[in-house]
Amino acid sequence: MRAASIAALAPVVAMACTLVLPQAALGADYLRGSQIEQPAEAPPMFGGGRFDWSGFYFGGGAGVSETKFKPGEGLRALANSAFRNTDLVAERDMGSFINDLPDKRDSGTQFFGIAGYNYLFDDVVLGIEADYTRSGHEYRVTDYIARRSTMSSGRVYDWAMATNQAAKLNDYATLRLRMGWAYGRIMPFATIGAALGRFNTTSTIDADIAIVNNPDQANETRTRGAGYPLRVGNVKNNTYAFGLSGGVGVDWALTDNLFLRAEYQIIRFAEVEGTTTTVNTGRVAAALKF
Repeated sequence: MRAASIAALAPVVAMACTLVLPQAALGADYLRGSQIEQPAEAPPMFGGGRFDWSGFYFGGGAGVSETKFKPGEGLRALANSAFRNTDLVAERDMGSFINDLPDKRDSGTQFFGIAGYNYLFDDVVLGIEADYTRSGHEYRVTDYIARRSTMSSGRVYDWAMATNQAAKLNDYATLRLRMGWAYGRIMPFATIGAALGRFNTTSTIDADIAIVNNPDQANETRTRGAGYPLRVGNVKNNTYAFGLSGGVGVDWALTDNLFLRAEYQIIRFAEVEGTTTTVNTGRVAAALKF
């Protein structure tokens, strides 16, 4: 009777083991953490790992610029032209009366936009980038010169010149090659390329001359020269100048599609209407990469 009871319980015990043992194993796995999903590790913020710098990007930023304007010798040539209709230039170099004009500087915040494309060769990044910057930096130098000159013939002239040299850099654009080295999410780079600037310029002399009759006498009189007062030179708007651009900087990828930039850029424009312009800029930017 006892043996029969035990034999009858055997199938029940086998079924219970079948149901209980897998649940016990599952509980053990749970305690070990095998059922807990591990969060994905965040990408390293500085260096480390791989990041694909290739592709198109665009963005914008702001910077602080110092623009140096260097006046040339154009006013001295204009001075002789201003008195070309008189015999004064036969015995006088009128340009010598114009002092060397000092360099002038203007500075302030500028805003810009960028767009470019990168190619990735292992850790080497080569690309091309264009940018556009609003400027508005300008300078102006004016002077007034008046003299009395006696010619070898005995003729005496009273003459005067009002000089005006000025330039305003409205805006400019560059097209540059970029060369960088990818260190994970950090990429230092250097740039070199061409620039095009749009200027408003002024380079004029307002001249006047008179023949002095009976100089230094009580009955002294003056006869203004024919064609005077006379203005020579030009006032021009939207005059363009080419230049060279270079710079160094570093890009930092915050995400797979967003990076920040810090950069130094220098641009040297060719002389335009008597003024040579150099722009030094420290700037920061943010850009989206695709």
